[in-house]
Amino acid sequence: MSSFGGFEVVRDPLWNNIGIDAQALTVLDTPPFQRLRYVRQLGHAFLVYPGATHTRFEHALGTYHLARRALAMLQERDALAGLPADDPLLIRLAALLHDIGHYPFSHALEEAGLPSHEGLARERLAQDELARALTATGLADPADRIAALIAGAGTSPLRGLISGALDLDKIEYLTRDARMCGVPYGTVDVDRLLHSLVLVEYAGEPVIGLHEKGVSALESLLFAKYQMYRNVYWHHAVRSATAMFKRVVREALARGDLDVATMARSTDETLMEALRRRQAPLAERLRQRRLYKRVLDLPATELPPGAGTWVADEPALTSEVEDRLAAECGRQAGELLLDFPRKPAMLASDVPVLTRRGTVAPARVGIQRVAEDLHTAARRLRVYAAEPCGLSAEAVLALVEGGADEVRARLREARPLLPPA
Repeated sequence: MSSFGGFEVVRDPLWNNIGIDAQALTVLDTPPFQRLRYVRQLGHAFLVYPGATHTRFEHALGTYHLARRALAMLQERDALAGLPADDPLLIRLAALLHDIGHYPFSHALEEAGLPSHEGLARERLAQDELARALTATGLADPADRIAALIAGAGTSPLRGLISGALDLDKIEYLTRDARMCGVPYGTVDVDRLLHSLVLVEYAGEPVIGLHEKGVSALESLLFAKYQMYRNVYWHHAVRSATAMFKRVVREALARGDLDVATMARSTDETLMEALRRRQAPLAERLRQRRLYKRVLDLPATELPPGAGTWVADEPALTSEVEDRLAAECGRQAGELLLDFPRKPAMLASDVPVLTRRGTVAPARVGIQRVAEDLHTAARRLRVYAAEPCGLSAEAVLALVEGGADEVRARLREARPLLPPA
C-alpha cells in the first residue's frame, strides 16, 4: 500500500491500482472491516477451484473502486448536479461496507436458516470503532443511511449502485470470481456498463438507469451470472461441501454448542475450528476434503414447476427428511443430504433504460425472456451420501413433487417416504 498524503493506493490483481481516499481509510482500519480479510468470498469453492481463496476484503475494495469510477463518470456528465452534496461519499462508503455483515462461508449459513447478512449490517455499522470512524467522515446518520442502502432501500437516487439488478457488487464479484477460479464464464463488459450509467426520471423519481447503448453489456452480465452459477457456485462438489457444512452448523445450533451471534462474528477458520473442537465428524471430513458423493443428480427440467422448493426454503424440514430417508436406507442420521438450490432473481434486469430518443422505459433485455428457463437449466436436485445407497430417481421425484405440506404429513404420521422395496 502506497501513501500520498492521506490517499492510499492498493495494488489489486483485478483492477491494478485502487485509490482509497481519507474517509474510506478511517473505515478500512477498523476491526469489523479487517475481519473481512479472513472471510473467503466463495466459501468452500476453493475445494474445487484452488484459486478461489480471495476474500470479502478485496471484493469490498473492488466494489469501492467501481463506485469511485461510476461516480466520476456521472460527475463528468454533470449528472450529480442537484443531488445532496454528501451522496457521492455515502455511496462510496456503502460500496466499501456492503458486505460488512457477511457470515463466514459465503451464503451457506443463510441457506441453513440464519438471518440475512444484510440485516446484520446495521448491527456491525453500530459497533463502537466502526461507528466512530463513520462519524469522523462527516456524514449525517451514516450507520442508518448505509444500512438502508445495503438492504435495498434508502432515499438516494444513486441507491441502485449499491443494491439492484445492475449494482456494482455484482459487476465486481462476477469478474473477480471468474478470474480467481480460472474460468472463462464471468466475462463482463465492465467499461461499457460503467460508461452507460445514467441518472433518469422513472416512476416519478430520479434513479440509476442505463443508456440504450449499454443493454448488450447488461445482457453479458446476466449471462455471465447464469454461467457462473451453473459451473462454479452450483458445481456438484461445491454444493456437496455446502450441504455438509449446513448440516454440521444446524447440528451445532440444535445442541447449543454455538449460537447465531457467535457464528456471525466468526471468520472461516475460527468457525471451522470451533466446530471441529466440538467433535463434529462432518467438520473433520470437510477439513480433509472427504466430500459426500452424488447418489442422485436430476436436472430441474425433469421436475414440475415449483416442485421441491421446500428443499431450498425450509432447512428444518429438509433436515427431517434427510434423517428419515437415511433411516429408510439403513444409514445413520446425517449420512444422506438433499440439495436443490434456487435463486429466483438470479437474472433480474429491472433497470430503466434511456433510449436514443430520450425516453425512459423498462429494460427490454433479450436474455430476460428466457430468464426462467436459464434459472431452471442451472439447477440440479441432488442427493449426497457418505456411502452409496439404493435410492431411485423415481422415489425422490415423487417425494419432492408432493410439496411441503404432504411431506410434513408423512413425517408426522410416520408414513414411509420411500416406496417399499
